[in-house]
Formats: sequence, structure tokens, C-alpha cells
Amino acid sequence: MFGGSAYMTIEELTQLVATGESDRLEFKKTTGELNGGMQTLCGMLNGRGGCVLFGVTEGGRIIGQDVADATLKEITNAIGRIDPAMTFLQERLHLPSGREVLVIVADSSPSAPHVFHGRPYQRIHSTTSLMPQAEYERKLLDRGHAVRRWETQPATGFTFDRLDASEVSRLLTDAVAAGRLEATVTTPAEALAKMHLMSNGVPTRSAVVAFAIDPLPDYPQCALRMARFRGTTKNEFLDQRQLTGHAFRLLEEAGLFLRRHLPVAGRFEPGLFERQDEPLFPFLALREALVNALCHRDYSIPGGAVSVAVFDDRLEIISTGILPSGLTVADLMKDHVSKPRNPNLAEVFYRRGLIERWGRGTQKIVDLCVRAGHPAPEFEERAGDLIVRFIPSGYVPPHRVEHDLTDRQRRVLHFLRDGLRRPISAIQESLNPRPAVQTLRDDLNFLRTLNLVILSGHGRGSLWQLAEPRSSS
Repeated sequence: MFGGSAYMTIEELTQLVATGESDRLEFKKTTGELNGGMQTLCGMLNGRGGCVLFGVTEGGRIIGQDVADATLKEITNAIGRIDPAMTFLQERLHLPSGREVLVIVADSSPSAPHVFHGRPYQRIHSTTSLMPQAEYERKLLDRGHAVRRWETQPATGFTFDRLDASEVSRLLTDAVAAGRLEATVTTPAEALAKMHLMSNGVPTRSAVVAFAIDPLPDYPQCALRMARFRGTTKNEFLDQRQLTGHAFRLLEEAGLFLRRHLPVAGRFEPGLFERQDEPLFPFLALREALVNALCHRDYSIPGGAVSVAVFDDRLEIISTGILPSGLTVADLMKDHVSKPRNPNLAEVFYRRGLIERWGRGTQKIVDLCVRAGHPAPEFEERAGDLIVRFIPSGYVPPHRVEHDLTDRQRRVLHFLRDGLRRPISAIQESLNPRPAVQTLRDDLNFLRTLNLVILSGHGRGSLWQLAEPRSSS
């Protein structure tokens, strides 16, 4: 209801009007345009919120209007036509002329999408329009998901003894050690109940995803698909695996697959005599991407999965399901509100210390890759999937072709990565320690047999260069 006193001063109103119409502000000359104003308020409820000012012209002139009891009743009746029902902040601002400006404020609504007179609206920039049917249906699904999420439903036919007890115990130990679960919780059953993974004594679907023992014939979506392709297309496999299991097993298997198939970079650490081999991309970034895929994918799609695809020129981690409504791939590169699709499942990963709660996982992936000298990973929605694409910086010398390569042979390839033709003396100068010429020649001839380098010219005029990347050898 309108109060007798206003919370906004005329000065504040003037400053607000001076900002102009936007996605969060609209002017209406009088309540004769009430229907249009309510459509806008409906669109604001479905977006970021905002307010409509009655008594301000389209050009931003504050003129006010006469307000009678009938005016207030008309507004109340119009608000009653918004469904689901919402409460609005309403104010009457008295002008020196005796007229009033009516202010109606709409907050962004957790109950969206709303309709006015049975029709949904959206607010884009300073324009109100009907919401497209596809967007309306998506918002309806999001609203229904929040109330009756797939993950919270009881896993009919499942019993506690079909969960991996050792994995649940590990959760309990790790969570208590990390200070993310009270030490008074001492049994796996208590831990599951604490995290809302039991429903009337029956494990929920999120408990199945996190802990169920394979086989899982009723949950084919608890799947991981992994492939190492030859070249840069999906035409030929070098290795492929498909398996089902609980999320922590899938995370472990994906990590092993990536360590097996990604090129490695060797380095020496102070105090250690042996070279430390690390995957091409920072493993923390890869694990973060895998955890995100397992936590936030859409498990309501039976044929869905998490997929790992390794190509010669990139790595892709793919999860079934697009981003939640209101979140775009561009948002993933900057600060954004965390909107987990499966909050209970995400809670399990949080308690294990594998994720944080602040929606910074994707930024962490970007930061780790950039600090390692790679381009920022790409995020893409495609055909109902979310893809995280890791791209290496420049040429990546292979760790294994038909044979293992030595560290020196890999450094030779790295030196030749710019594609220029070089004499053997220049290659020798680039290496530390510097090998004997004959040793280096043997290395180059070996790389030549593998079609990794090319020799041109003869004798002292001979030059070595990197071969073109192969897509089918």
C-alpha cells in the first residue's frame, strides 16, 4: 500500500530521472499507461529488478499527476494480475504543484518467471517486450528445478549398503580435517544426513551420483567418456574408454587418463635429483574443470555424461547441460554469482575440500593457465553441452611418438618450434649442456625417422626445420 510519507526526496527523484530510462527504470506520464507500466514491472521481476515512475514524461520531465482513491484501487487490481503474486514497494512523492509522482519498485524475483494478464514479459535495455516462449519455458524449468530438483529426490530401490562405504568414510575424515564438518559427526550415515543425502532413510539421487557402487543400470548418466584422438579431428582414436561409477571414481579415472595422454614438461626442483614431470596444462586447472563438470552438469538427462577429449592441438572437457538461466559463458571469465545446478552434490565436493563456495572455479582455471604461459581457456555452449577448451601456447613437443623422446630431443623440437630452418651449429648453441655434434646429429636423424623434423641441403649447407604437424600418422 502507498504510505502517507515518501522515502524519496524530490532531489533524489530528480537525480534518478536524470539517469534516463534503462533496463531498471521506466517513465510513465500517468497511470493512464498503467498496463504498460505493469508489463514493465513484470519484465523487471523476471530480470534484475527496477522501478516505474508514474508522473514523469518520456523525455524525463517531472510533472506528476492527480491521485485519487480510485487510482490506488486501479493499481492494486493491476498488481493482482501478476502471477506468481509479488509484493512491491510503493511510494507517493508530493510535488510543490500539489501533484504526485507514484513510485513502484520491483525486486529481482526468485519466483520468476512472472506473467501479467497471463503473458510473460522481459526488460532489455529501455524496452519491454514479450518474453520468447523458449526463454519462458527455460525459466519455468529453473523455477521447478529449485523446488523439486532431480538430485533431491529419493533413489527408489537404493539402499545404504549400495554406497561405497570407504568413499563416504573418506569424505567424513577429509571434511572434519578441513574444518568443514563438525567433529561430532562420527558415522557415514550421520554425514550423509547432515548433507541432505538421505530422504526418510533412503539415499537421494545426489548420494547415488557421489557414492554409489557400480554397476548402475538405472543411472547411465553417471558416465565418463574419454578419448585420445589422432590429429585435430575425431576421425580416428588412439585410445578411448567409457565407464560408469560414482563421481569421485570418475574424477580419479579422468585424472589418470589425462596424465597418460597429455604431453609433459620436465623440470628440476631444488633438493630433488630426479626430474619432475608435469602435464602440459596445470593439473590443478584440469582438476578444477573436471570437478566443475561433475558438480554442475545436468544429471536429469539419462544419456548425459562428462567427456574428456584430447587432440593434438587442444584438450576439451565437456559436460551435459547448459548454464543456469541468467549466467553466460562471458560471465565465467569474471566475478559472478555461484549458481550450482546441484547444490547438495556441490556441498559434498565442498566438504571434501575440492571446491569453494564463491563461484571462482572458472576464474581459477583461467588464472592457472595464464600463469603457466597458455592462452585463457575457452568456454562454449554447444548443442546442450558446456565445453571448456584448453589450448597450449605455441608448438608442443610430443613426449611419446612411436618411441619415448629424451629430454634433449624435446628441447631440440622446442627450439625449432618457430618453423625456421637452422644449421646444426645453431641448434647446438641453444642447448645446455651443449652436446657433441655427432650426438646431436644422431638425435636429429632419429627425429627425422619419426617425421618430426626435415633436413634440406647437403654437407655444411644442410638445414633442419620442424616438420608440419601430422594429422594421420
